[in-house]
Amino acid sequence: MTIRSHRGRFAALEARPATGVCERGPALLLPGFTGSKEDFIPVLQPLASAGRRVVAVDMRGQYESDGAPGPDGYAPAGLAADVAAIAAAVADDSSSSSSDRQRPGMSRNTDRGTNQGVHLVGHSLGGLVAREAALAGRTRMISLTLLGSGPGRISGQRAELLRAMLALMDADGGTAGGGGPPSEEQLRVTVGKIWHDHLEPQARADGVAAPVIAFLRRRMMGNSPTGLMAMGRYLLACPDRTAELARLGGPPILVLYGENDDAWRPTVQERMARRLGAHRVCLPGTGHSPAVEAPETTASTLTAFWRSAEENERRANGRHPGLAAPNGSGSPAASSPAVSSPPASPSPSHGRLGSEAALPSGQRAR
Repeated sequence: MTIRSHRGRFAALEARPATGVCERGPALLLPGFTGSKEDFIPVLQPLASAGRRVVAVDMRGQYESDGAPGPDGYAPAGLAADVAAIAAAVADDSSSSSSDRQRPGMSRNTDRGTNQGVHLVGHSLGGLVAREAALAGRTRMISLTLLGSGPGRISGQRAELLRAMLALMDADGGTAGGGGPPSEEQLRVTVGKIWHDHLEPQARADGVAAPVIAFLRRRMMGNSPTGLMAMGRYLLACPDRTAELARLGGPPILVLYGENDDAWRPTVQERMARRLGAHRVCLPGTGHSPAVEAPETTASTLTAFWRSAEENERRANGRHPGLAAPNGSGSPAASSPAVSSPPASPSPSHGRLGSEAALPSGQRAR
């Protein structure tokens, strides 16, 4: 499906309850660097089965979403404005379609009226963008989840790999000639070389299935090269804005991560959660992509947190859960969603700049 807004068109995947109506607040899921909406396939239907509409998107310039005219369109403030527009569209459409469903896959144009807000989830880079959206104050949120996402720039091996990728793009762009910045076409050639020389061989060495590798190639080549460079540089230079978010006094926050996360160390994410006064869940045996590596646990954790946020909101405002802006937080309830099988489709994780993936079963390919 395509979400249309005043900020442009954004490719999306949607899940709704197999039976009944969407009686709970909708959720919007943002992927990480070199990732896409497909990273959330293993959790979409389990999350929706709890009675809510769940939408995963490609952010601007990612895979199947429109790119920006230039690098400035990928600045944090611009990406946060995109999230605000998408969230308004998702929330408005969820409100209007609870009694009047549209067929799945139809394009939606929903820049209208007030909305109930969304449960916003950002994975990795998507978490940094979600934080920017919260700080900008234009996105109506029921809750905020930072999934495998830290307080600022990434470090360690992932940072070194990203610096190497950007250095190759800078070098090839500088030899393109003409004196000006390299074109998208010139940069895309370089991205193709990076995939062929580095990422594809690593994926094969890790034992990633051939159909998943084919998808990863399509996705990598579908990204805006200018967007990759801008977002990559942001990942390497992102400031720590945890204190600002803590002072905001906004919606309840969940920090959810794997004990083996190698983008931001678990201790770093734990400290961030404490500084935020946020709920914190560390998933055992899981790395940087919990939605792919531990989909059932990730889905049940999110569902419990969302239900708690909605119940707190209902008690505070005397309204049906999800219909007002949140102003408090609570402990996640001990509950799990009714789990349906996810769509029969590969669910790759962006992993090491695109070289890790998930098999259709949801297990990480190695």
